[in-house]
Amino acid sequence: MTDTSPPPFVLYPGTAPLLVSMPHAGTYVPPALAARFTDEARQVPDTDWHMERLYAFAKDLGASILVATHSRYVVDLNRPPDGTSLYPGQSVTGLCPVDTFDDTPIYAQGDVPDDAEVAARRDAVWVSYHAQLRAELDRIKARHGVAVLWDAHSIRSVLPRFFEGKLPDLNLGTANGESCNPALAQELLSIAQQATGYTAVLNGRFKGGHITRHYGQPEQGVHAIQLEMTQCSYMQEALPFDYLPEVAARVQPHLQRMLTAALAFATSASKA
Repeated sequence: MTDTSPPPFVLYPGTAPLLVSMPHAGTYVPPALAARFTDEARQVPDTDWHMERLYAFAKDLGASILVATHSRYVVDLNRPPDGTSLYPGQSVTGLCPVDTFDDTPIYAQGDVPDDAEVAARRDAVWVSYHAQLRAELDRIKARHGVAVLWDAHSIRSVLPRFFEGKLPDLNLGTANGESCNPALAQELLSIAQQATGYTAVLNGRFKGGHITRHYGQPEQGVHAIQLEMTQCSYMQEALPFDYLPEVAARVQPHLQRMLTAALAFATSASKA
């Protein structure tokens, strides 16, 4: 957003036909913007915390990893650029959110961003992230003939604003089957359902956001899957949002099995 801001993303290029995207992992808020936030919002509580650490094994699989640096409170990289709701009729946060997941205001004085500010943030951060996402998918597909996009997310397990009760632990989304080969989706669901101690669902409350829906084009050889995980599966869900290594270590093998299955699918498809 300014000359002192970090770039909108960090890319770790890989060698395999798999790209792991982490659009909500960023925590950076420009100081001038943070000054307008409430104390709660400055803690950026709705971050997908510790995604890089949780998915560290993906580098060993040869996956490319694209990590956002800016908080979703600056601009939400998993929303359409025009801010259209992905879940009509349900409560959602916007392209430049004005409230938290707990439905509390982000802006202390109510000075929410106007259209010009939203456009500026979109142009400065959103456009760059998506340009890199597209470029990396194109590179992978050109090299392998197929690409799998894994959109990695996490969320608090109990959020009355968005869903009743406790969320299943492993929420796979393929835009109701439109963003990914059905056989791959079912294989991933089977792995998730066999994960002892965890619950799983396919295309439940979370069917995939803009990234999954926009880039997933299985007929063109690009298969996109979103995984929305409960944060209690690997971390502390309240401040200070600590990573819990022993808890995370129990779920990581299941994540690795899913990503390995996705890679096996891509490798098989590239040879077909």
